[in-house]
Amino acid sequence: MSETKGYSTKELYPEETTEKLSDIYRQVIELVGEDISREGLEKTPLRVAKVMQFLTQGYHINPEEIIKSAMFRENYRQMVVVKDIELYSLCEHHFLPFFGKAHVAYIPRYYITGLSKIARVVETYSRRLQVQERLTTQIKDCIKNTLNPLGVAVVIEAQHMCMQIRGVQKQHSITTTSDFTGAFLKNPATRAEFFNIIGSQSLRN
Repeated sequence: MSETKGYSTKELYPEETTEKLSDIYRQVIELVGEDISREGLEKTPLRVAKVMQFLTQGYHINPEEIIKSAMFRENYRQMVVVKDIELYSLCEHHFLPFFGKAHVAYIPRYYITGLSKIARVVETYSRRLQVQERLTTQIKDCIKNTLNPLGVAVVIEAQHMCMQIRGVQKQHSITTTSDFTGAFLKNPATRAEFFNIIGSQSLRN
């Protein structure tokens, strides 16, 4: 377990919530035509109940507290980029995963933050029922609101299982979303530098 000023990485499975979720998943298994008493499925409702709590644990963590736990005053005014941050989330429309990478940059005004905290913010918002568009903006707003930097840039590139294994069933499509503030929004050269660093060809123009 790791705890720092308002958030914890401990996996918490409250007994009452776990029992209620287990009952629901037991009914789901029976409704799709399976035998819940079969050996392979006997403990599945409990396992799925814990998995769902793990995948949505971001509701119980304050991302701004993550940033605030490692803020340092520093006289640095150049771009800070953390790219290729792996993310895994659940589409709120179908409860199917979407996964990919986030690229995050900010230009400090007065404060910097620990680099791992940027990745933890991405992780926290990802561990909720999401749409990629909202996830992109939430990451941007969190960094903007806590560090008050000269600018923030966020790009997410992800694959969505709701497109790959159901519906249109397109296996190789990638969805890209972006959001910018400050210098990244106002200055094309700053934005181009960011795209060059993260290696994005599709968003440079």
